[in-house]
Amino acid sequence: MRILYTFLLYLLTPLVLLRLAWRGLHARDYWRRWPERFGYIEPALGEQVIWIHAVSVGEVQAAEYVVRALLEQYPDYSLLVTTVTPTGSARVTALFGQQVAHVYAPYDLPGAVSRFFDRVRPRLAIVMETELWPNLFHACQHRAVPLLVINARLSARSVAGYRRVRGLAGDTLAAVTEIAAQGETDAGRFESIGANPAIITVTGNLKFEQRIPPSLLERAEVLRRDWGVG
Repeated sequence: MRILYTFLLYLLTPLVLLRLAWRGLHARDYWRRWPERFGYIEPALGEQVIWIHAVSVGEVQAAEYVVRALLEQYPDYSLLVTTVTPTGSARVTALFGQQVAHVYAPYDLPGAVSRFFDRVRPRLAIVMETELWPNLFHACQHRAVPLLVINARLSARSVAGYRRVRGLAGDTLAAVTEIAAQGETDAGRFESIGANPAIITVTGNLKFEQRIPPSLLERAEVLRRDWGVG
């Protein structure tokens, strides 16, 4: 099913680019750094990289406490934060300055994703909230990169959509190492679309709690030992 998904995505790519160009008429930042969206990036990151993806401003805000904890606990690692929107990019700069690198996330096309991974070579991937991308997640699995979905949530509408492509959703979630869900409802929804319940932990909403739950830190320490991160 991922092959069909990818084929349809290639067909839709011209429309995506047209939409990006149209949005650039209202916000010129959308016209900048286009190559990054196809995996053409040149970040000076070194050999040990932790990658955090936060689609826009809200997700970046929730990721703040995760990023600061990583900066403190893994000072020898380079941190890369990706976003989809220019406003998300601006928020990354406002919060962290030069402490982290930023590029735009690649489109979920195999070529773009492969170029991104070839250049970044992350040791750990962290995705905030609801971003589930089949080709990107498959690349993590294929390259043995542990993948965490943090502050994870799913709306009832999203669940209905994923259930229509449950095979694709299940295959995508099979690449995930840990899911830190906002609540019990979210945990149940992830399980209903194919996530292994053994990898799901309820940690609360990081946007409101403004701290890293001890349970998540404990899981991260287990992950560090098991996967050799750090």
